[in-house]
Amino acid sequence: MEIAENAALVVVDVQKGFDEGDFWGPRNNPEADDNIAELIDVWQSTGRPVVFVRHDSVKPESPLRPGYEGNDLKAYVRERIGKGSGPELFVTKAVNSAFYGSPDLDAWLEAEEISQFVLAGIQTNMCVETTARMGGNLGYDVVVAYDATYTFDLAGPFGWRRSADEVAQASAVSLHGGGFAWVVTTKEVVEAAQ
Repeated sequence: MEIAENAALVVVDVQKGFDEGDFWGPRNNPEADDNIAELIDVWQSTGRPVVFVRHDSVKPESPLRPGYEGNDLKAYVRERIGKGSGPELFVTKAVNSAFYGSPDLDAWLEAEEISQFVLAGIQTNMCVETTARMGGNLGYDVVVAYDATYTFDLAGPFGWRRSADEVAQASAVSLHGGGFAWVVTTKEVVEAAQ
């Protein structure tokens, strides 16, 4: 795997509200936050661009709603903003895809002549997956650092219920097997980026 010198790291919705287990239910991948932090550090130390994304939920009961403390980025992300030598962008959105946020992610990537980006963040099967799919559709070379993402147990139709691990694995299979993104480990990304 090759990581371009100007590949962007897109850090999706790493917000305090996702720590509210009573709202979301059981999660997977307890190492995700450490892996996200490592990726940010590598990107910033190599002067690569970093995009920070925040979800501003329009649902009044959501822990991610503006004005509520859960809307804030987690401390380890907030503390790293502005610490790298590469370009940075802060995007806010109210839907799953970071490409439907403000400012316009696609326009920024194009202006910076970036054709590859690495995704990390929350939730694997929601905003990470949607952003990966759109990126793939738009022609970007998309890499998902699987163990730098996490999600929660989920109920679906017909009484089906899947654990967070099952949901995340299904997301990874769809993205990788469907050709939307390369799904790899943080270690693989870090080794290729250094």
